[in-house]
Amino acid sequence: MKIAVLVSTGRHPVSGTARYSRNDAAALTIAIGIATKHGAQLDVLHAGDPANPALAEYLALGAPKVEVLNTDGDACAVLAHRLAGYSLVFTGTRAEGAYDSGTLPYKLADALNLPLVGAAVDVSVTKEGVEVRQFMPKGLRRRVRAPLPALVAVHPLANAAPRYAYARMREGRVAPVAASASADRERAAWSVGPVTAKPKKLAAPEKRSGHSRMLSATTTESRGGSVVIEGSSVEKAQVILAYLREHQLVDY
Repeated sequence: MKIAVLVSTGRHPVSGTARYSRNDAAALTIAIGIATKHGAQLDVLHAGDPANPALAEYLALGAPKVEVLNTDGDACAVLAHRLAGYSLVFTGTRAEGAYDSGTLPYKLADALNLPLVGAAVDVSVTKEGVEVRQFMPKGLRRRVRAPLPALVAVHPLANAAPRYAYARMREGRVAPVAASASADRERAAWSVGPVTAKPKKLAAPEKRSGHSRMLSATTTESRGGSVVIEGSSVEKAQVILAYLREHQLVDY
């Protein structure tokens, strides 16, 4: 069995200093436990700048080596090429920036044609495949199974306690690996920079009593609405636009 863990770099919320991502650290801790139990090969991968000092912290968290795919192209395409043949791939739910999209696990699972299990808080490997306990809102949990190979996205509240050891940082190493990818036209159209303002979330105003709002916080009752499955993309977009206009969330 071959297991891969994809790690990213985060930033301290106060100082802005680069550090390891706590979500990815939880994924690494879970993967180390599974690899130790089943005698599997464990590889830790990062697509980005090998000079980032935060990568060495994953060595202190138990990674024997961090393989850095140094590329300025499409990271998903590079990772998909590198991860061919792995039985289990772990990622965090999303990177530790501001409002990160969290689409990498989905794009990677699609590129590798693997089943994706998200929001994992507990992961175990059985003869049938991988068994995952998923995080759900309001304290609920759900246990699902998927055949191997599979990709698992670990939730920030996963049942894992990473242990930091400076001696392991000195023993391990960060290994840059040159990687090439085709030009990413979508990325070329965007400019990357620090976050200056948080996006404002659109939310319909509450028109219920305080008692009703308290009940909805402790139960899973439906708040109404409609689910649109049939129809073209234009018709579905018109339903969304009508909802936004009804609640005065847009002025056009």
